[in-house]
Amino acid sequence: KGYATDMRHLKSLVLSLLVPALFLCLWAYMAKRTANDVVLPPIGQVATHFASPGTSLIGMGSLVSNILISLLRVLAGYSIAVLLAIPAGLLLGHNRLLSELFTPFLGLFRPIPPLAWVPLVLAWFGIASFATLFGVEEGEWYVFLNNLKFSMVFIIFIGAFYPILSGTMHGVSGVRSILVDSARVLGASDRDIFLKVLLPASLPSIVNGLRIGLGVAWMCLVSAEMLPGSISGVGYLITHAYTVARTDIVIVGMIAIGLLGAAMDRGFLFVEERAFQWQRLTR
Repeated sequence: KGYATDMRHLKSLVLSLLVPALFLCLWAYMAKRTANDVVLPPIGQVATHFASPGTSLIGMGSLVSNILISLLRVLAGYSIAVLLAIPAGLLLGHNRLLSELFTPFLGLFRPIPPLAWVPLVLAWFGIASFATLFGVEEGEWYVFLNNLKFSMVFIIFIGAFYPILSGTMHGVSGVRSILVDSARVLGASDRDIFLKVLLPASLPSIVNGLRIGLGVAWMCLVSAEMLPGSISGVGYLITHAYTVARTDIVIVGMIAIGLLGAAMDRGFLFVEERAFQWQRLTR
């Protein structure tokens, strides 16, 4: 049994690496064929930047420092989206009256791309940051908080908000009524039903919404870091590298965002596999 398990894991590993290996071979072939670093730089030129992540890139700071700033912005906008979307989704999914009141209104904003909010966001917030909010004007805390521009955080927030809200609403509204009725028959209060029936049963859908929202948050990052006042971050690094024809650094930034997003997504998958094994038994 142990041998069969090891072979199954080995097969899974080989299959997961097959497509990336073929992609790298295609990249190497096309880079050699085009022989133009601006169009498609060779793999080695890109890999060099990952081999020395602490080295400054085109005067924009190191890859590590830009990644940390971008991660900070994503987590700020995403955290606000989580704190607002999950309670709102629980209420709208559980209360039919609130759902009929607010769902059509919220649905009007769902199709609007986050990038379309940029003119309004700039008019509302300008280049104000969390440093402005807390009145910090100098020192290390100023540098830290000044990287969190309200405009950037809002763009990331609005991108992550709706997937999380939809996942939460779908999870709560999809809980089978027989579970709720059984709990009431056994004397459960509304609070017990909410905390011990509705919330646990809807968690798989909520976690799925959190995964999708996180992916959208990373997609909004580049747009957010193109806004006025940004002088750092992976998105800004990509934009600036494009203007000076450094395609290798553009690709470095893209790969960095992809790896970070994939690593965080794997965290959600790990939680799903460990916490929601009971789902497989109900299928």
